[in-house]
Amino acid sequence: MPLNLPNILTWLRILTIPLVIGVFYIPGVWLSSWHQNLIATVLFIAAAITDWLDGYLARRLNQTSAFGEFLDPVADKLMIAAALIVLVELGRVEAIIAVVIIGREIAVSALREWMAKIGQSKSVAVNFLGKIKTISQMIAVPLLLYHDQIGMFSPQRVGTWLIYLAAVLTLASMFYYLKLAVPPGVEGDRRQLDRRGGDP
Repeated sequence: MPLNLPNILTWLRILTIPLVIGVFYIPGVWLSSWHQNLIATVLFIAAAITDWLDGYLARRLNQTSAFGEFLDPVADKLMIAAALIVLVELGRVEAIIAVVIIGREIAVSALREWMAKIGQSKSVAVNFLGKIKTISQMIAVPLLLYHDQIGMFSPQRVGTWLIYLAAVLTLASMFYYLKLAVPPGVEGDRRQLDRRGGDP
Protein backbone atom coordinates (compact mmCIF):
# COMPACT_ATOMS: atom_id res chain seq x y z
CA MET A 1 0.00 0.00 0.00
CA PRO A 2 1.75 3.22 -1.16
CA LEU A 3 1.59 5.84 1.60
CA ASN A 4 1.47 9.09 -0.35
CA LEU A 5 -0.47 12.33 0.06
CA PRO A 6 -3.44 11.35 -2.15
CA ASN A 7 -3.91 8.06 -0.28
CA ILE A 8 -3.58 9.80 3.09
CA LEU A 9 -6.37 12.19 2.07
CA THR A 10 -8.53 9.24 1.08
CA TRP A 11 -7.91 7.57 4.46
CA LEU A 12 -8.79 10.84 6.18
CA ARG A 13 -12.08 10.85 4.27
CA ILE A 14 -12.84 7.39 5.60
CA LEU A 15 -11.92 8.44 9.15
CA THR A 16 -14.33 11.38 8.85
CA ILE A 17 -17.28 9.00 8.51
CA PRO A 18 -17.57 8.03 12.21
CA LEU A 19 -17.21 11.72 13.15
CA VAL A 20 -20.19 12.69 10.95
CA ILE A 21 -22.23 9.92 12.56
CA GLY A 22 -20.96 10.40 16.11
CA VAL A 23 -21.76 14.10 16.32
CA PHE A 24 -25.49 13.26 16.38
CA TYR A 25 -24.98 11.06 19.44
CA ILE A 26 -23.48 13.83 21.54
CA PRO A 27 -25.99 14.70 24.32
CA GLY A 28 -28.06 17.81 23.72
CA VAL A 29 -26.79 19.39 26.94
CA TRP A 30 -23.31 19.46 25.41
CA LEU A 31 -24.20 20.29 21.83
CA SER A 32 -27.44 21.76 20.49
CA SER A 33 -29.13 20.21 17.45
CA TRP A 34 -28.14 23.27 15.38
CA HIS A 35 -24.49 22.78 16.27
CA GLN A 36 -24.76 19.04 15.55
CA ASN A 37 -26.17 19.81 12.11
CA LEU A 38 -23.53 22.45 11.42
CA ILE A 39 -20.57 20.30 12.49
CA ALA A 40 -21.81 17.26 10.53
CA THR A 41 -22.30 19.45 7.44
CA VAL A 42 -18.82 20.99 7.68
CA LEU A 43 -17.22 17.58 8.17
CA PHE A 44 -19.06 16.12 5.18
CA ILE A 45 -18.14 19.07 2.93
CA ALA A 46 -14.49 18.81 4.02
CA ALA A 47 -14.53 15.10 3.19
CA ALA A 48 -16.14 15.81 -0.19
CA ILE A 49 -13.39 18.34 -0.97
CA THR A 50 -10.73 15.71 -0.29
CA ASP A 51 -12.53 13.50 -2.81
CA TRP A 52 -11.65 16.00 -5.53
CA LEU A 53 -8.28 16.92 -4.04
CA ASP A 54 -6.82 13.43 -3.76
CA GLY A 55 -7.54 12.71 -7.42
CA TYR A 56 -6.08 16.04 -8.49
CA LEU A 57 -2.92 15.55 -6.43
CA ALA A 58 -2.49 11.96 -7.60
CA ARG A 59 -2.40 13.17 -11.20
CA ARG A 60 -0.43 16.34 -10.48
CA LEU A 61 2.25 14.56 -8.42
CA ASN A 62 2.20 11.46 -10.61
CA GLN A 63 1.27 9.35 -7.58
CA THR A 64 -1.55 7.32 -9.04
CA SER A 65 -1.65 3.72 -7.90
CA ALA A 66 -3.86 0.65 -8.22
CA PHE A 67 -4.55 0.78 -4.49
CA GLY A 68 -5.57 4.44 -4.68
CA GLU A 69 -7.90 3.71 -7.60
CA PHE A 70 -9.49 0.97 -5.50
CA LEU A 71 -9.71 2.91 -2.22
CA ASP A 72 -11.07 6.20 -3.60
CA PRO A 73 -14.48 4.91 -4.80
CA VAL A 74 -14.77 2.73 -1.69
CA ALA A 75 -14.34 5.82 0.49
CA ASP A 76 -16.97 7.69 -1.54
CA LYS A 77 -19.51 4.89 -1.24
CA LEU A 78 -18.92 4.46 2.49
CA MET A 79 -19.32 8.19 3.05
CA ILE A 80 -22.60 8.42 1.12
CA ALA A 81 -24.01 5.21 2.64
CA ALA A 82 -23.19 6.28 6.22
CA ALA A 83 -24.67 9.76 5.69
CA LEU A 84 -27.87 8.34 4.19
CA ILE A 85 -28.34 5.90 7.07
CA VAL A 86 -27.96 8.76 9.57
CA LEU A 87 -30.42 10.89 7.59
CA VAL A 88 -32.95 8.05 7.56
CA GLU A 89 -32.61 7.71 11.34
CA LEU A 90 -33.12 11.47 11.70
CA GLY A 91 -36.25 11.29 9.53
CA ARG A 92 -34.82 13.55 6.82
CA VAL A 93 -34.64 10.93 4.05
CA GLU A 94 -37.09 8.15 3.26
CA ALA A 95 -35.72 4.64 3.73
CA ILE A 96 -36.63 3.62 0.17
CA ILE A 97 -34.37 6.36 -1.23
CA ALA A 98 -31.45 5.12 0.87
CA VAL A 99 -32.11 1.52 -0.20
CA VAL A 100 -32.19 2.50 -3.89
CA ILE A 101 -28.95 4.49 -3.74
CA ILE A 102 -26.99 2.11 -1.52
CA GLY A 103 -28.34 -0.97 -3.33
CA ARG A 104 -27.29 0.49 -6.68
CA GLU A 105 -23.75 1.14 -5.44
CA ILE A 106 -23.45 -2.47 -4.29
CA ALA A 107 -24.87 -3.83 -7.55
CA VAL A 108 -22.69 -1.68 -9.82
CA SER A 109 -19.57 -2.41 -7.74
CA ALA A 110 -20.24 -6.14 -8.09
CA LEU A 111 -20.85 -5.68 -11.80
CA ARG A 112 -17.57 -3.81 -12.26
CA GLU A 113 -15.68 -6.51 -10.38
CA TRP A 114 -17.20 -9.21 -12.58
CA MET A 115 -16.51 -7.26 -15.79
CA ALA A 116 -12.90 -6.71 -14.67
CA LYS A 117 -12.47 -10.46 -14.21
CA ILE A 118 -13.54 -11.10 -17.80
CA GLY A 119 -11.41 -8.24 -19.11
CA GLN A 120 -14.27 -5.87 -19.91
CA SER A 121 -13.82 -3.26 -17.16
CA LYS A 122 -13.87 -0.39 -19.67
CA SER A 123 -17.41 -1.38 -20.63
CA VAL A 124 -18.68 -0.12 -17.28
CA ALA A 125 -16.56 2.99 -16.95
CA VAL A 126 -18.18 6.00 -15.27
CA ASN A 127 -20.59 7.74 -17.65
CA PHE A 128 -22.23 11.18 -17.68
CA LEU A 129 -25.33 10.01 -15.79
CA GLY A 130 -23.15 8.62 -13.03
CA LYS A 131 -21.30 11.91 -12.70
CA ILE A 132 -24.52 13.95 -12.47
CA LYS A 133 -25.84 11.45 -9.91
CA THR A 134 -22.73 11.91 -7.79
CA ILE A 135 -22.94 15.71 -7.98
CA SER A 136 -26.63 15.60 -6.93
CA GLN A 137 -25.75 13.41 -3.95
CA MET A 138 -22.81 15.53 -2.88
CA ILE A 139 -24.99 18.66 -2.85
CA ALA A 140 -28.09 17.01 -1.39
CA VAL A 141 -26.44 15.30 1.59
CA PRO A 142 -24.89 18.40 3.23
CA LEU A 143 -28.16 20.30 2.70
CA LEU A 144 -30.05 17.50 4.46
CA LEU A 145 -27.45 17.30 7.22
CA TYR A 146 -27.74 21.03 7.85
CA HIS A 147 -31.55 20.82 7.72
CA ASP A 148 -32.30 24.16 9.44
CA GLN A 149 -33.96 27.03 7.60
CA ILE A 150 -31.68 29.82 6.30
CA GLY A 151 -33.94 32.85 5.87
CA MET A 152 -36.27 32.03 2.97
CA PHE A 153 -34.07 29.15 1.86
CA SER A 154 -34.99 25.63 2.98
CA PRO A 155 -31.98 23.27 2.82
CA GLN A 156 -34.25 20.34 3.75
CA ARG A 157 -36.63 20.97 0.85
CA VAL A 158 -33.92 21.56 -1.76
CA GLY A 159 -31.90 18.63 -0.44
CA THR A 160 -34.97 16.39 -0.68
CA TRP A 161 -35.54 17.37 -4.32
CA LEU A 162 -31.90 16.70 -5.13
CA ILE A 163 -31.79 13.35 -3.34
CA TYR A 164 -34.91 12.26 -5.28
CA LEU A 165 -33.16 13.34 -8.48
CA ALA A 166 -30.08 11.38 -7.41
CA ALA A 167 -32.25 8.28 -6.81
CA VAL A 168 -33.77 8.53 -10.31
CA LEU A 169 -30.33 9.02 -11.89
CA THR A 170 -29.04 6.15 -9.76
CA LEU A 171 -31.55 3.75 -11.31
CA ALA A 172 -31.03 5.15 -14.82
CA SER A 173 -27.25 4.80 -14.63
CA MET A 174 -27.55 1.29 -13.16
CA PHE A 175 -29.70 0.13 -16.08
CA TYR A 176 -27.23 1.78 -18.45
CA TYR A 177 -24.35 -0.18 -16.91
CA LEU A 178 -26.36 -3.40 -16.96
CA LYS A 179 -27.15 -2.90 -20.63
CA LEU A 180 -23.45 -2.38 -21.42
CA ALA A 181 -22.61 -5.58 -19.56
CA VAL A 182 -24.93 -7.74 -21.66
CA PRO A 183 -22.75 -9.90 -23.97
CA PRO A 184 -23.17 -8.90 -27.66
CA GLY A 185 -24.38 -12.37 -28.62
CA VAL A 186 -27.08 -12.33 -25.95
CA GLU A 187 -28.25 -8.89 -27.06
CA GLY A 188 -28.41 -10.03 -30.68
CA ASP A 189 -30.37 -13.17 -29.77
CA ARG A 190 -32.78 -11.08 -27.75
CA ARG A 191 -33.45 -8.72 -30.67
CA GLN A 192 -34.07 -11.67 -32.98
CA LEU A 193 -36.57 -13.12 -30.53
CA ASP A 194 -38.30 -9.76 -30.28
CA ARG A 195 -38.63 -9.55 -34.06
CA ARG A 196 -40.05 -13.10 -34.25
CA GLY A 197 -42.27 -12.52 -31.27
CA GLY A 198 -40.95 -15.66 -29.63
CA ASP A 199 -40.17 -16.42 -26.00
CA PRO A 200 -36.57 -17.04 -24.82
